[in-house]
Amino acid sequence: MTPTVTEPAGALTIRTLAMPADTNPAGDIFGGWVMSQMDIAGAIAAVERSQGRVVTVAVEAMTFIAPVKVGDVLCVYTSIERVGTTSITVAIEAWARRDRLADRVKVTDGRFVYVALGEDGSKRAIAPLQAKPD
Repeated sequence: MTPTVTEPAGALTIRTLAMPADTNPAGDIFGGWVMSQMDIAGAIAAVERSQGRVVTVAVEAMTFIAPVKVGDVLCVYTSIERVGTTSITVAIEAWARRDRLADRVKVTDGRFVYVALGEDGSKRAIAPLQAKPD
């Protein structure tokens, strides 16, 4: 049996309010809207780590766990999972705060892959992290 996860993993990267314009006919927020918020958050994390422009090249995994409702605050958390020569894999979790209160529900998670680009639009190498001086 899988334990219930009650705390998000990673850093809070974006937070936004789910609005009526983002709903499907059943009244739930479109999965594509949630996915786009996750992609934005993942790109923010990838840009910070790569120190430059990135593009999304793949969504390796995505699981919709629970619906997002109008009025929920969608909180998207990111953590860098892997850094390759030119690509970065970001683990992303989306949590909904129901009725804008403290109750959080994990609604989606996934793994997104970004590639770093140079000024000319071609792939570029990602510099290794520099050790911080004492």
